Amino acid sequence: MNFGVSILDFGLGKTIRKAFFRIESRSKNNLKSKIQNPKWSGIVAFVVTFAMCGARADAQPPGKIFRLGVLDSSTASGMAVLLDAFRQELSKLGWIEGKNIAIEYRFAEQKPERIPELAADLVRLKVDLIVVTGRAPGLAAKKATTTIPIVMTSFPDPVVEGLVASLARPGGNVTGLSSLTSELNSKRAEILMDAVPKLARLGVLRQAGTPVRGDLRLSDLRAAAAVLKLKLEEIETRVDAKGLESAFKTAKQKQINAIIIGGGRLFFAERKQIVDLAVKHQMPAIYPQEGVCR
Repeated sequence: MNFGVSILDFGLGKTIRKAFFRIESRSKNNLKSKIQNPKWSGIVAFVVTFAMCGARADAQPPGKIFRLGVLDSSTASGMAVLLDAFRQELSKLGWIEGKNIAIEYRFAEQKPERIPELAADLVRLKVDLIVVTGRAPGLAAKKATTTIPIVMTSFPDPVVEGLVASLARPGGNVTGLSSLTSELNSKRAEILMDAVPKLARLGVLRQAGTPVRGDLRLSDLRAAAAVLKLKLEEIETRVDAKGLESAFKTAKQKQINAIIIGGGRLFFAERKQIVDLAVKHQMPAIYPQEGVCR
């Protein structure tokens, strides 16, 4: 099985280019992926990938109920807005939950150590496809199975992380979307320079416990800060109420003038609190996607 990986560009929250895939059933135990590239507008990248890669219900054997696994590191409540849009887009493609697809949701509830166990659980259920929503779920799913197709959403650099061999010919059982988040963080720094008068100290929130070495998002941001002559302050935080409150207090103590919010699923799940804290501390902030307040 050989899939192609699509590159997804975000124009500071607005999708410039989107790609989705069509998965057809060749037999009960054989799935083949074909790539299509129509341009959609107004749909979050997460949802585009989630829409079963554009799978067509009318291509499936009548009466067959396919099982889709969703593996996410955050919470069901935090991802509700995207899951609602996901189900709506699936229905437009003819996929109705409870009618011709069954969806097994697995949320780690902000506890990364649970992700491998949840990935193994989906494999034991013998789902037809697993959708992963970030670095840790992607790596855990790949370790758990080499046969079940895995669709990744907005993975920063699947090649560097060892998830695929290359973007053109990834090989194995993984496909999906790779986002240019590393390059876009540099652009966000430039926009903050224009938007915030006398910007000198720039902060970036980073999830505690995540590896720093080899993180292209951070390395590109460091390089951009150096070029822009900005002091970059990296604030490691637990992505929960207490941790985020402490992170913003640290930002004020360090006299940070503006802050970049990380693009991981955990930050998205806590987006409302992050926006409220930015307002409370009068901290200009820039976010990885539009609609963070919803």
